[in-house]
Amino acid sequence: MSKHFTSVISNIFGKFASKAFAPSIQHFINKSYVKLMGLDMSSFKEPSAYPTLNKLFTRAFETPPPLPKEKSVLISGVDALITDAGTITEGRAYQIKGMSYDIDRLFGESHSGLSKKVEGGEFINFYLSPKDYHRYHMPMTLKVLSLTHIPGKLYPVNFPLLRNMPDLFIENERVIIECEDEKGKAQVLVLVGALNVGKMVLTFEESIRTNSEIRAPKHYTYENLTIERGALFGWFEMGSTLLTFSQKGSILPEVAINQKVSFGDILGKVL
Repeated sequence: MSKHFTSVISNIFGKFASKAFAPSIQHFINKSYVKLMGLDMSSFKEPSAYPTLNKLFTRAFETPPPLPKEKSVLISGVDALITDAGTITEGRAYQIKGMSYDIDRLFGESHSGLSKKVEGGEFINFYLSPKDYHRYHMPMTLKVLSLTHIPGKLYPVNFPLLRNMPDLFIENERVIIECEDEKGKAQVLVLVGALNVGKMVLTFEESIRTNSEIRAPKHYTYENLTIERGALFGWFEMGSTLLTFSQKGSILPEVAINQKVSFGDILGKVL
């Protein structure tokens, strides 16, 4: 089966972004990208310090923001725009207002029954634009139980497609991370690929190779893998979407649709 055109485009862009050009050319590329996208580089190195465009995309903080001292608060693990949030009802969540989808299909066969665990709970959609910080951190301390990499297409996850393309998150390549919080409640993190996202990297699972030749889902299980609140667990190469699903009664979110959030911001309470 040949690759979908979105994967081919993303591969081509990925090769360009990963290439180290002569310093003067690279400086021009980086500076142009920062200006074009309006990147705030105040917490990062100078644009010219990054040897490739990809290194600029996946930049780490020079000065990480301080995390709230109160352990019971839910934090944002990313810099993003909240495109939708609400209650999971009858196994469905929304990719955007008016466009619902079946989360059982999103999670895939390896997580059969997981949708029932989060029924009546909360979902939050975080969209990372190309100008955002692309690394993702844990919103609370979580024990990672299992992970599934599900190959798929790499359609853009912008507003026109969110509004008009049914099952966009299900069509796209994604990584499902099944977790438990400190009280044993189910928490699910879903990384959704998008156009020009050459990779979704996970620090705790080096076997993951997104936008690759993999054609069938790959499932991984873990024992004694706990990641603390605020800890880095990977990054997108370009912008994309992170979805969270929480068991009923495990969190009390205080978020609004179209709210811009930054890593470390308080988004509610962990119950």
